[in-house]
Amino acid sequence: MKQVFNAVLAAAALVLVAGGSAQAQISDGVVKIGVLNDQSGAYSDLSGQGSVVAAQMAIDDFGGKVKGKPIQLLSADHQNKPDVGSNIANRWIDVDHVDAIVDVPTSSVALAIQEITRNKDVAHLNSTAGTSDLTGKACSPTTVHWTYDTYAQAHGTGTAITKQGGDSWFFITADYAFGHALETDTAAAVKEAGGKVLGSVNAPFPTTDFSSFLLQAQGSGAKVIGLANAGTDTINAIKQAHEFGLTKAGQQLTGLLTFISDVHSLGLDTAQGLILTDAWYWDHDADSRAWAKRWSQKMGGRMPTSVQAGVYSAVTHYLKAIDKAGTDEARKVVDTMKTMPVNDMFTKNGKIRADGRMVHDMYLVQVKTPAESKYPWDYFKVLRTIPGDEAFRPLDKGGCPFVQSAGK
Repeated sequence: MKQVFNAVLAAAALVLVAGGSAQAQISDGVVKIGVLNDQSGAYSDLSGQGSVVAAQMAIDDFGGKVKGKPIQLLSADHQNKPDVGSNIANRWIDVDHVDAIVDVPTSSVALAIQEITRNKDVAHLNSTAGTSDLTGKACSPTTVHWTYDTYAQAHGTGTAITKQGGDSWFFITADYAFGHALETDTAAAVKEAGGKVLGSVNAPFPTTDFSSFLLQAQGSGAKVIGLANAGTDTINAIKQAHEFGLTKAGQQLTGLLTFISDVHSLGLDTAQGLILTDAWYWDHDADSRAWAKRWSQKMGGRMPTSVQAGVYSAVTHYLKAIDKAGTDEARKVVDTMKTMPVNDMFTKNGKIRADGRMVHDMYLVQVKTPAESKYPWDYFKVLRTIPGDEAFRPLDKGGCPFVQSAGK
C-alpha cells in the first residue's frame, strides 16, 4: 500500500513539473527571429543588411540565449513584393518555427505579414514600414510598430514647414500603400496648420525618371513639393529636381521620409537645407554614438539609419520580455513588452501602447551645409524635439478594433 501511495505522489509531482513547464517554456527549445526586408532594392541601404547586423548585435549583447535556450537569427529578401514576403513568412512559421518577424519595410508587404502573424500567433516587430494602419484599422495584438509611422512624419515635417510659410503643397507620391498613407497624413497636417494642397501625382514604385512628375509639380505653382516616397526614389527625385532648377526658382523641396543614408548618397551640396523628421540620430548623445560606432565597424564605416537602430532596440526589448514572461508565445510576450518601459540607446522615454505603437520622441532636423559639417556623417542639426505623445496619433483616433472594443 505504501509503494502505491509513493507512486501516486511521484506521479503528482511529475504533473506539477510538467504543468509548470507548460506555463513557462520556449517552443522547440530555441527562439527564432527572422529579419525580413529589402536586401537588393530601393530600401536596401536604409534597411537591408544593416538591419540584419543590428538584430545580430541585439542577440549577441543579450548573451545569445534567453531562459537558457539559444537564439537563432534568419534573414531573407522580400524584394518589396507582398507575395514573396508572404511565402517567406509562411515557410518560416510553418516549417522553421520562427517566433518573431522583424523589420519588414514596404507597407504593402508589412500589411500582408501583419495578417499572417496575427492569424498564426507570431510576433511582428516592425521598424521600417511607414503605414500608420499597422496600429490603426489593421492593428494586431501580436504587433509592435517601433520606429516611426506616416502620421509622425507628416505632423513633424508637414506642420513645421507650413507654419514657416510653406502653405501651398504639391505631392509626388509613390503609388502603393505607404506613399498614399504618407500623402494623406501630410495633407491633413498641412490643412490643419492652415495650408492648402494644390494637387498630387502618383509615381510608379520604384522609378528612376521623375521628370514628368517634377514638371507637373513645377507647373502647380506650389511653394512646397512634398516627396511622399523613400529610399532611392527620394534620392532620384531630389537629384533631378536640382538638375531642373526647381529650388533655385523658389520652390521648396521636402522629403517626407528621408534617412541619413539618403543624405549621404545625395551629398551635402545637394541635400543641404532639407528639413525632415527622424526618429533617431546616431550623433544625438553618448549612448547613440557608442552603439553606432560598434555597428559602423561591422558595416564598413557607414552610420546606421533610425530604422536599423530601431531593429536593435525592438529585438532587445522582445528578448527582455521573453525572459520576464518565461515563454516565447507571441501574445504573452507582446503583452509583456507593453508593460515594460523602453529605455536604451534608441530612446530614454519609450512606451508601448495598447494598439502596439511604441511612442517616443521624434526630431525635426535640418541637413547641414558643407561648412557646418565637421566630421564624417555629421549631417543633422536638431531644430526641435517633438514629444512622443505629440508626434504620434492619439490612441483613440487610430481605429484599432481591439482597442475600441476594450474601451466600450
